[in-house]
Amino acid sequence: MSTAWSSSGPAPHRDEERRLRELGYQPVLARRMGGFGNFAISFSVISILSGCMTLYGFGLNTGGPAVMMWGWAGVGLFVLCVGLALAEVTSAYPTSGALYYMADRLGGRTWGWYTGWLNLLGLLGAIAGIDYGAALFTGALLNLQWGFDPTPESTMVIFVCVLLLHAALNLFGVRLVSVLNSVSVWWHLAGVAIIVGALAIVPSHHQSPEFVFTAFVNDTGWSNPLYVSAIGLLLAQYTFSGYDASAHLSEETSNASVSAARGIVRAIWVSWAAGFVLLAGLTFAIQDYAGTQASATGVPPAQILIDALGTGGATAMLLIVIVAQLFCGNAEVAAASRMVFAFSRDGALPGSRLWRRVSSATQTPVLAVWLSVAVACVLALPSLYSETAYGAVTAINVIGITPAYAIPILLRLRAGDRFRPGPWHLGRWSKPVGWVAVVWVALVTVLFCLPQSSPVTVDSMNYASIALAVVLLLATIWWFVARRSYGTPSAYGTAREQAEIAEGIV
Repeated sequence: MSTAWSSSGPAPHRDEERRLRELGYQPVLARRMGGFGNFAISFSVISILSGCMTLYGFGLNTGGPAVMMWGWAGVGLFVLCVGLALAEVTSAYPTSGALYYMADRLGGRTWGWYTGWLNLLGLLGAIAGIDYGAALFTGALLNLQWGFDPTPESTMVIFVCVLLLHAALNLFGVRLVSVLNSVSVWWHLAGVAIIVGALAIVPSHHQSPEFVFTAFVNDTGWSNPLYVSAIGLLLAQYTFSGYDASAHLSEETSNASVSAARGIVRAIWVSWAAGFVLLAGLTFAIQDYAGTQASATGVPPAQILIDALGTGGATAMLLIVIVAQLFCGNAEVAAASRMVFAFSRDGALPGSRLWRRVSSATQTPVLAVWLSVAVACVLALPSLYSETAYGAVTAINVIGITPAYAIPILLRLRAGDRFRPGPWHLGRWSKPVGWVAVVWVALVTVLFCLPQSSPVTVDSMNYASIALAVVLLLATIWWFVARRSYGTPSAYGTAREQAEIAEGIV
């Protein structure tokens, strides 16, 4: 097909199963998710009511309104390029392994191995970041209503309860996950409309457009405004992550070769538009900038809502945000557990025989779900001892998952005519869009390893670079242990005996 981002019509269900076998895997997961459900899981993981609200305080300090607003617009455009290029490769390789499987097919086992570990780090870091953010907002709500003191210890207890809830919901099967994600789409869109509408109508005072789009605030300790503006992009870049969820749910989606690609792109552009409206609504409604930054709730957006709407209105808005964050975390657990399942299916993880097991009752990788939430819990434990630990977790998410997006795109560009596109592709736009995506990812990967505040101390250091180095080191060490067991099959039953997978169905 010569037209840009074109796609074929719906394919018979059996064709997707046949395609999966051609890619080397016997279908064991339930294909019960439709196109809207696939879009909904990536939209839910991006979750503007989670990312924008959770990191809004970070944005207030690192560039302020101008960087938040224009940064969102610019980052969204580049992320859309990444999503378009990734969607094209997803259409060709619709498997639960997603990014690492694409890299393996296009570049070889070593590329697949390191892409998989980066992707896994990002996904598990995302669970920790999202659910800990939900715990912070829940603490703010309890503080608002009953004077609850949101200490690190009490926040951690709430966080663990949220993780257990998401594990339980994911054990019921992909149909429930799909239904919850579909509800999540409308909850997010309606939530943004209600919050922005209330902030536009209720308060008597609003900031000027000049303030919202040009005010620059630097409370980082760094003197260079360009540097501060650059690190301020973390708010947008962190929020615009996790859209590979559509690819990870490919084996549970009807007409996945088209639906998963569409799901990625739609999730990004809808989030881009709605997120801009949300950020503008919050920023116009700021009553006291310094008071918002130093909010007793520990959550600056909560202070904006309190100042603008009063305690009762703020409580209602916070409930909307918290439920949206719970939807987001639930979707992320689904995506991460499918990555754990797929990576284990190919023998890459310690204890792979356990994590690739699928329940015969729900056709869900039960142990992979539990492993995902357990590792996420461990990643967030440093938050008990350091106020900057949560920022480190969000940075781990970005630094892990963002490079993993670019690797399959780069390998697809390198492959040239050897790459056989799927039914959804970019046509003549494939190469220019792909190169823009790769260059952008290279830029932000370096950017988000840089220190975010000055002076750089043990508490203020950006640990993303250390996390990246540690995961690459561990992946390298484990490579020498597991390289003989790891491998993606060339066709069902040929490269490795897929009968072992069947043994995992319990």
